[in-house]
Amino acid sequence: MRSGGLAGLLYPLLGACLWAAVIGYKPVVIVHGLFDSSGDFILLQQFINESHPGTNVTVINLFDRSSSLQPMWKQVEGFKEAIYPIMQNAEDGVHFICYSQGGLVCRGILSTLSDHNVQSFISLSSPQAGQYGDTDYLRYLFPQFMKSNLFHLCYTAVGQRISICNYWNDPHHRDIYVNSSDYLALLNSERRNPNSTEWKNNFLKIKKLVLIGGPDDGVITPWQSSQFGFYDDNETVVEIQHQDLYLRDVFGLKTLAARGDLIICSVPGVEHVFWHKNETVFHLCMEKWLV
Repeated sequence: MRSGGLAGLLYPLLGACLWAAVIGYKPVVIVHGLFDSSGDFILLQQFINESHPGTNVTVINLFDRSSSLQPMWKQVEGFKEAIYPIMQNAEDGVHFICYSQGGLVCRGILSTLSDHNVQSFISLSSPQAGQYGDTDYLRYLFPQFMKSNLFHLCYTAVGQRISICNYWNDPHHRDIYVNSSDYLALLNSERRNPNSTEWKNNFLKIKKLVLIGGPDDGVITPWQSSQFGFYDDNETVVEIQHQDLYLRDVFGLKTLAARGDLIICSVPGVEHVFWHKNETVFHLCMEKWLV
């Protein structure tokens, strides 16, 4: 290869590196979902580094595979301990990309960590309003249960030691859910929570909340839960703007919307296990918020 050809390759690369140094892309922290591991996010890391060269991307390697069934508060504390040093070393803050169950883990972190510096919280197909559906996951985990009777297990002390039961939201048994859910009902302030004001203030320190989901997900049920929509007691989906937790602004959704910092990104044709591997989803819904 002639030196001119080599220079032609090197100069753009050097330019990209200098640009990254000048721009100073904020570190990105990725939190995986149920039954995943850090190795499942190689493509997403590539997408980030191709569009934002030099970005420090960390996929937290905790609660992998079957360990992801451990109680949600235990996962929040574990992930928080791993992520906090990354935050402390990032003067300008970090970004969160939190997939599936991981999106609820991240909400727990953001609500309970008073000095977090998360800029964009990207919730990638996460059951933010809860889960209620006869999916393959449910049949695998609880073969003897259907969605209509899982509350008999989930809303017990034993059930609440299983992560999915911490956000199982049966619209036909709201009272039992509110009184029994040790995680989601507290995050949503549906159950009396003496820390609700503090948690809301902590959560509102984020600069952007990006809610990604789509009608062909096949796992998050209803799929609108990824954008805080959920069933009423007739199993009719009530969208986010008509939800009580939005209207009363119990943890900050309405405030974020009023600030212009609530972004909803819906993409059809994406099955649940492909959200973090889909380059179109990355460019449409994530790329611009990772600066």
